[in-house]
Amino acid sequence: MMVPADPETDAVRLREAMVKGLADGGVLGDPAWRAAVEKVPRHRFVPGFYLAAAERDEQGLTVWEPVTAELDYGRWLAGAYSDSTLVTQFDGEEPDWKSPVVRHGGAPSSSSTLPSLVVRMWEDADVREGHDVLEIGTGTGYSTALACERLGSSHVTSVDVDSSRLEAAAEALYACGYVPTLAVADGLYGYWPEAWFDRIVTACSMRAVPSALIAQCRPGGKILVNLSGWFYGHARALLTVAGDGSAEGPLLPGTISFMSVRRHVAPAFGNPSDWTAGLPEEPRAARHSCDRLTAATTEAFHLLFLAQCAVPDAQLITLDGVVHLIDVVSGSAATLTQNGGGWDVREGGLVKLWERVEAVLDAYDAAGRPGPEAFRVTVSGEGQYVRHPGMTVLRLPGGGL
Repeated sequence: MMVPADPETDAVRLREAMVKGLADGGVLGDPAWRAAVEKVPRHRFVPGFYLAAAERDEQGLTVWEPVTAELDYGRWLAGAYSDSTLVTQFDGEEPDWKSPVVRHGGAPSSSSTLPSLVVRMWEDADVREGHDVLEIGTGTGYSTALACERLGSSHVTSVDVDSSRLEAAAEALYACGYVPTLAVADGLYGYWPEAWFDRIVTACSMRAVPSALIAQCRPGGKILVNLSGWFYGHARALLTVAGDGSAEGPLLPGTISFMSVRRHVAPAFGNPSDWTAGLPEEPRAARHSCDRLTAATTEAFHLLFLAQCAVPDAQLITLDGVVHLIDVVSGSAATLTQNGGGWDVREGGLVKLWERVEAVLDAYDAAGRPGPEAFRVTVSGEGQYVRHPGMTVLRLPGGGL
């Protein structure tokens, strides 16, 4: 289909519809953020993206179809103004949007986060006029543009570890008249040249709160950080920084997940059969079903995060109905196999992985099954912990970083 000479006209109508939908959904309660979403042209930040096809391929892999204005103008513009996350990169490889190809499988490594979540992140971080903010994970630059529209470009710094991504984002930002400070940098170290910041927001997940972020945030400032370990259980914490370099704050409600910062991606664990070869032949009955962690429920999403704090170096994978827990640091492993209405567990190594998870589930049940907002994260020189009055203190995955 031929692309119109000026897609801006069509974009106005679609952007208005998107804003109305977000407002009706209760997202744009702050008039200043609504004005920003009304102004920023999202389509300028996504010249191409991938959408999953309805059917998988013969190997069971997701088929990712490229969408650009040249391939399908209507689908591209509608996608840009949908409240959806748009995948823009796989496995750290920047696509050639002039000649894009269908992808089979792959791990998404960059995206344009759905607009409702972008606004929610800025609002949850309590970003207001006059604040100097650091965004970790520029991505396409759309979120950065919203912050520039709200605060003014001089108050916004955004970093990304991927130079290709940042270059594309910079071109889109500058073309729209936004000139924030941009840098290719590892977000785990923040960005010292522009410190101190009033607010720091991570658009990626981390195993723990980097000390550099706390050091670069003004006393009384806030850090909104997305936390996730190798179980890929996610939580968000809003931390207030104290003058002594410590930070504390609650977990926030909701079921939000972000891609891991690249240096915190789980290590390869090899062939699971190699790990299970040394496990005891006789299993024991598991006290808790692993469905409590893997079910598609809000509670399971929360429990997965708590469980990974109990076994911070373990990974969880299901193959042919068998759930594997593999810890490449201690060399420990466990398997869970369904047996009628229950589960059998075999575990070996220095750390009894499922036994530790069961202890967390026991404490969680005894405490009345508290939601995320009942937990607080504390960060100090003594470590990084997740605390609840009725439960044993849990260390964040990577909390020694």
